Amino acid sequence: MRSLNEMLLASAWARELTAEQFQQVNEGIVVRTIPTGGFVCMKGEPVEYWMGVVDGLVKMASIWSTGKITSFTGLSAGGWFGEGSLLKNEARKYDVVALRESRIAYMNRSTFQWLYENSIHFNRFLIVQLNERLAQFIGMMEHERLLDPDARLARCLASLFNPVLYPENNLELKISQEEIGLLAGISRQRVNQALRKLEKAGLLHIDYGSITILDLAGLRCFGE
Repeated sequence: MRSLNEMLLASAWARELTAEQFQQVNEGIVVRTIPTGGFVCMKGEPVEYWMGVVDGLVKMASIWSTGKITSFTGLSAGGWFGEGSLLKNEARKYDVVALRESRIAYMNRSTFQWLYENSIHFNRFLIVQLNERLAQFIGMMEHERLLDPDARLARCLASLFNPVLYPENNLELKISQEEIGLLAGISRQRVNQALRKLEKAGLLHIDYGSITILDLAGLRCFGE
């Protein structure tokens, strides 16, 4: 289990801060442990924090009062999210739910605003982050409309290794088939079939509770 300092030092924007700035940022963050199935944040609530996944795995989704769930994307260790809601200063438009017990860094609004107003490196990071997230969601829409479940699952897994959004991930992903299904919007049984097909194609290796990616580029273009 790593510390908040270790996560910050691995974040491109934080590495550019002076020692005094780093300390100020550190003091503006609290780390909370969210249990499996717990809410990291909820749709409709006031947006008071920018958030990062210290360790664990969470899902950005929209959960309706009818019980219907629409999954948007997975957020793995090292990833920061929620900057758009803070910049727009409006109620949150989505839920974020922990797929397993996760430790989340919550940076308060005043610290985020101070960084936004005082750090050129932080502003550059935000531009790159927002652009990458936009490309991710456009790609997801395309995949949903054009690809079969096997290819959609391949893209879902590949998205968790985005080097811009999640720079810390190695190629071994601690994740269950149930968690993959929740992220990809596919049943657990269908996930198992798709994973076996991807393994047979030499793109990944399946172990109990984990997946090792063997060909990330292949996952990103599988089914084309």
